[in-house]
Amino acid sequence: MTTTRIAEEVADALAENRAVVALESTILAHGLPPGRNREVAGRLEAVVRAAGAVPATIAVLGGVPVVGLTSHELDRVCDPANNLVKLSRRDLGPAYALGRDGATTVAGTAALADAAGVHVFATGGLGGVHRRVPSAGAGIHQSAHDSWDVSADLDVLATTPVLVVCSGVKSVLDIGATLELLETRSVPVLGYRVDRFPAFYLRESEFDVPWRVDDPKHVAAVVAAHRDRVPGRSGVLLANPVPFEFEMDRDLHDRLLADGLELLRTRGVHGKDVTPVLLEHFHSASGGVSLDTNEALVMSNARLAAEVAVELAP
Repeated sequence: MTTTRIAEEVADALAENRAVVALESTILAHGLPPGRNREVAGRLEAVVRAAGAVPATIAVLGGVPVVGLTSHELDRVCDPANNLVKLSRRDLGPAYALGRDGATTVAGTAALADAAGVHVFATGGLGGVHRRVPSAGAGIHQSAHDSWDVSADLDVLATTPVLVVCSGVKSVLDIGATLELLETRSVPVLGYRVDRFPAFYLRESEFDVPWRVDDPKHVAAVVAAHRDRVPGRSGVLLANPVPFEFEMDRDLHDRLLADGLELLRTRGVHGKDVTPVLLEHFHSASGGVSLDTNEALVMSNARLAAEVAVELAP
């Protein structure tokens, strides 16, 4: 039987009902270039500490789920030579049984955080409904309602009582369909100081948020009410837009997205490979702008998550 290993600092904080924030490892192993990923890992944990909470970066190492990585383990996760597997919730069992090293996605991290008793989680962008690869001449706003390619993040959020702080869903996904699915699964969606749902690289999309909250106290009050008084086990989504100064230029964003969709069509990319290919295109074709935006928004989300976790602590 695989037993989760919880770092002593994290375990002590949980036992004392102090604030803890879960952090994913996929952004480190797969989302940022070598060197920069390790720097970001340290900065994320420092941001959480500065706001008064304990960071708990999560991964699977040697088949063992670890909640709260040591500095050496962060090195291990960030080293591309170790070739960590990307682990959603469905992949945890095989990784345990086969003794693999793996970086956890939003779905995998949320599941492990909840099992360890950590109920606030900061990430970059939530997964969602994938766009259908367009036919020739189709525009960038073509719907993906008929693709049936949906991130496991949404189903895990619907069944796991964790607050996920993110900058919306990645703009390479079908945002409207994603919000419809969250509504269907009864997941509360909050916009932090915004009325429009953020689009990852962009501060807003064309879609409204159902509820607006303007400070960490209000977020904590909503989370507590949902957790304690509403039947079911769904989590809560808090959408925090990228800081103004790091928002990607909208014209650049739309051009990159249109070119990326054409790239998918010509290469015949389908299914779960669509989003990674699009994101890699954004990173390479933007001259690093998308990486700067990604880093800034995940730092902002970690800070906000820690502030809310402090408010939720008794």
